[in-house]
Amino acid sequence: MVTTLLIVVIALAIIFDFINGFHDAANSIATIVSTKVLSPLTAVLWAAFFNFVAYFIFPLHVADTIAKTVDASAISLAVVGSGLFAAISWNLLTWRLGIPSSSSHTLIGGFAGAAVAHAGFDVVRYSVIMPTLYFIVLAPLIGMIMSYLISIITMHLCKRANPSKVDKIFRRLQLLSAAAYSLGHGGNDAQKVMGIIGAALIAQKVIPGMEALPMWVPLSCHAAISIGTMFGGWKIVKTMGQKITKLSPFEGFSAESAGAITLFSTAALGIPVSTTHTITGSIMGAGITKRISAVRWGVTFNIVWAWILTIPVSALLAAFVYWIVDTIFIK
Repeated sequence: MVTTLLIVVIALAIIFDFINGFHDAANSIATIVSTKVLSPLTAVLWAAFFNFVAYFIFPLHVADTIAKTVDASAISLAVVGSGLFAAISWNLLTWRLGIPSSSSHTLIGGFAGAAVAHAGFDVVRYSVIMPTLYFIVLAPLIGMIMSYLISIITMHLCKRANPSKVDKIFRRLQLLSAAAYSLGHGGNDAQKVMGIIGAALIAQKVIPGMEALPMWVPLSCHAAISIGTMFGGWKIVKTMGQKITKLSPFEGFSAESAGAITLFSTAALGIPVSTTHTITGSIMGAGITKRISAVRWGVTFNIVWAWILTIPVSALLAAFVYWIVDTIFIK
């Protein structure tokens, strides 16, 4: 029974990773599609490839952080499964509505909420979760500032250049910036699911710790998110690439570069941040260089509400799912 349940939990984790891929495909491709540098299909394939390549570049710092979100004594397959079910449900709902919410935060909220329902608030490792909460604000802010600065610097360097020549150059450069951003996306989001699977394997004493994580886990997680990315999330692409602000190749390059730098930095520090928050802030930063009104703030505020609600809603839903599982199947 335990073996079967473990397989079910791992399957749920891979399904979440796949959904994360098409839900967050907008993060990787919205800018390069909206600037018409690549077609949607080519952009998705481009992003999927670099999502997978991220496995060979990033150490598993983020995965280790996720696995330590709650105390090991409170982790059971029911807790992990309930958290994943809640995260999948929230991701599908926000995808259906075209809202670019954070897959990272729904996973953390679901995991923590189920653990609290199982063993109380004391099992949550707040020292691990707090940096993630800080970066709900910091990630888009850093992305915005960096994108604005990159835009200003490149505008200054190109101010005497021929506009058509500049456009052609930045169309090529955007291929590199989109690839870098997709690497950061894969290095952050795929690792979060590795941490969840690792926590389940540790709870069942299949492995002693994250350092013994078997090779099939990172490979399957990167493959799942890459395949999910190839399916695309076109409603969210439209929100990210068209409704926040209108982007040129130059602005797309600035936004993707700022997002990539932010994600590379947080991955190195082992901080699970939202790629959605990061690229949204970066797109806003690029838009502000034209004028404040170039950013559609009404759309942005609706997105921010989704950010605020994601963790508590996911936590409450996971706690409710755990209560049902505990009542019907465990007791």
